[in-house]
Amino acid sequence: MPHTALRTASTLAGAAALAGAGVLAYASGYALRAFTLRHAVVPVLPLGAAPLRVLHLSDLHLVPSQRVKREWVRSLGDLEPDLVVTTGDNIAHHEAVPALLDAYGPLLDRPGVFVLGSNDYWAPQPRNWGAYLLGPSSERRSEEGVRLPTDELVRALTGAGWADLDNVRTRLPVRDLDVELVGVDDPHLEYDRYEDVAGPAAPDADLTVGVAHAPYRRTLDAMTADGAALLLAGHTHGGQVRLPGYGALVTNCDLPRERASGLSRWSAGGHDAWLHVSAGLGTSPYSPFRVACPPEATLLELVPVR
Repeated sequence: MPHTALRTASTLAGAAALAGAGVLAYASGYALRAFTLRHAVVPVLPLGAAPLRVLHLSDLHLVPSQRVKREWVRSLGDLEPDLVVTTGDNIAHHEAVPALLDAYGPLLDRPGVFVLGSNDYWAPQPRNWGAYLLGPSSERRSEEGVRLPTDELVRALTGAGWADLDNVRTRLPVRDLDVELVGVDDPHLEYDRYEDVAGPAAPDADLTVGVAHAPYRRTLDAMTADGAALLLAGHTHGGQVRLPGYGALVTNCDLPRERASGLSRWSAGGHDAWLHVSAGLGTSPYSPFRVACPPEATLLELVPVR
């Protein structure tokens, strides 16, 4: 190869390496702290009802050293939501519960509900991230790992007044509305027992909401067929890596890629529901990067059906 061609090839290789290093630095540095508050309007309330503000949080994967994330989540208390819903994977460290309570801080004074995710039970483990491209991870293997302080986490959140919706159906007064909430434990771990809480939406409730960590189709279909008007989930991290013109590479479940985050319609059993999937606020400590998918929380404004 002529010297000029060699120099050109070397220059291109160097430029590619620099570009790759820049993307990696961005994805594992700034992008992890580019916390974003999203807004969405969801028409699910009865005619004449006043709007309801629901703060949807998910997938903090919190470790005690994440001070910036904790401070940003605390600042969400200024929104004064009518209801807080967290859809799991709150922690990623066995000493993270006190840090989580500090992060939630003023939000714990608001009405709230939660379900658990796999990383509320089991500590994250090193994995080959590329394996996610081949299909959903087998979280059953994590049960061979280290347990996290799940009981401490649940006691802390319920002690603050939030309702545990893991395989639970309950009613909650939220402002002037009677809200029915139906939740399941993590479908990704196959801890969900929807059959224990299944049934038609209460006809005398103003709104029925289904809550799960991982948005598997079996869960979304069952809740929608039973008449839930709004479904809330997390788990996907919005794909965590998104490509321009393509979107999320994976969802780590059987949810279609185009539903990896945000608000969409879901249909099953002759019923329709609004589905909101949060891209979440964190990542596993062993895959600390995001590409074109900033960490997020969402303020959902529930309004009357038109």
